[in-house]
Amino acid sequence: MMRKLDNRGAAAFELILVFVPLFTLIFAIFDLGRYAITMQSLRTLAGAGARAVMIQCYTPEVVKNQSPSGCTNDPMSATDKQNAAPFLYRGGLAPTLTVASGGNNLTVTASQAGFVMLMPIWGTALNAPSASTTIPF
Repeated sequence: MMRKLDNRGAAAFELILVFVPLFTLIFAIFDLGRYAITMQSLRTLAGAGARAVMIQCYTPEVVKNQSPSGCTNDPMSATDKQNAAPFLYRGGLAPTLTVASGGNNLTVTASQAGFVMLMPIWGTALNAPSASTTIPF
């Protein structure tokens, strides 16, 4: 007489085989989407900072001397930054905006130092994103 094989637990095992890759894919898509939104918000903030620098620093004296070196302080208030890129202020984080002078150019850089990817598969390559805009004088 033949005995029937015991199939208890086979469905649970198959469910695990499907759910682990599925949820890994879903979380990876969510994480990359969060990173893309952060990068776009940083580009927006860098562009808004560059416009503020040009409005505040494009004086006749600066144009005559062709020297943007006096325009390297942060041109935007915290409220202006939050209005330009509100997504960056989620979770208690605050982006930084720096203006650097190099030759006849100003470089406005927006960065989010506290940003960390949720999935460990990315490593630290995508942590602390930043975007910059260069303004020629």
